[in-house]
Amino acid sequence: MADWGVRPASAGDVEAVAELRALVLRADLERLGRYDARRVRQRLRDGFAPAHTRVIEVDGTFAGCVALRPAEDAHWLEHFYLDPRVQGSGIGTAVLRELLERCDRGGTVVRLNVLRGSPAQRLYERHGFAVESEDPVDVFMVRAPVA
Repeated sequence: MADWGVRPASAGDVEAVAELRALVLRADLERLGRYDARRVRQRLRDGFAPAHTRVIEVDGTFAGCVALRPAEDAHWLEHFYLDPRVQGSGIGTAVLRELLERCDRGGTVVRLNVLRGSPAQRLYERHGFAVESEDPVDVFMVRAPVA
């Protein structure tokens, strides 16, 4: 596995994250008939919260991001994107494991949504997430804290 780490996001990271989102989600959104180049970027810009986001760096270079947003009854895992060049290297699993361990220590439920048919759903299932509901585009998942 490459040398990686995370750092707090800043407002200046928004465009790099928006571009990565467009790249990573494109195939799934096209398969679902939902890809719009402008909208995929704007939705990220509209919901970007640096205070809850961590930037993933590999060998000192931007390679992804993940957000863990507190909500009333859970934390929402959002904007978890990795550059395709580092996907499959174990970095995503390591990042997810660290976040979930922190949530487990705090007794926090974690929720997320993933695009229907996305291979990312298998990653989440391996880490204890279960399908809570589905719609034509999204699969909503939840994970109770592990003692």
